[in-house]
Amino acid sequence: MVLNRLPVDAPGIEREFDRIEVRRSARRRKTITAEIVGDALVVSIPDRMTHAEEQQWVTRMAAKLSERRRRDRLNTDGALRRRADELADRYLDGIRPRDIAWTETQRSRWGYCMPDASVIRLSLALAEYPGWVRDYVIVHELAHLVEPDHSPAFWRLVGRYGLTERARGFLIAKGMEEGSP
Repeated sequence: MVLNRLPVDAPGIEREFDRIEVRRSARRRKTITAEIVGDALVVSIPDRMTHAEEQQWVTRMAAKLSERRRRDRLNTDGALRRRADELADRYLDGIRPRDIAWTETQRSRWGYCMPDASVIRLSLALAEYPGWVRDYVIVHELAHLVEPDHSPAFWRLVGRYGLTERARGFLIAKGMEEGSP
């Protein structure tokens, strides 16, 4: 096994980690893994990889784990739950999901709701958007706990949030397809 220590300021590397170590292994054939060990990001790669491939994978894995850390921080502070509760009290007669959380795996929609399980997931990308846009998506997903489809009754519930049309326009401009956050 060969161990490389990359400078934290290597091009394309997230500054989230104090140290980045690359472990090369002749026994490793295809898989690339990454884990956080103490204050270091440890990326394990096959020994046959070129330096350019190594840099590409380290950058990719650093971004992935950085995003996961960010999601975990956002989910543990309770702010999303508190905001959902405030919006539910204001616009949806106090309906509560069993669970609401940010997810980094949500790529095709801004959020989704599983009404039977009373679970809501929001794309981590929304965390960067203005609060009134996040609020709209939360209200939209909470409304699915009452009306699971996009019926007129559902849209009446969502329409209680005063910035619905503005937020929908914002999300459409960001690439969301019409009518399905």
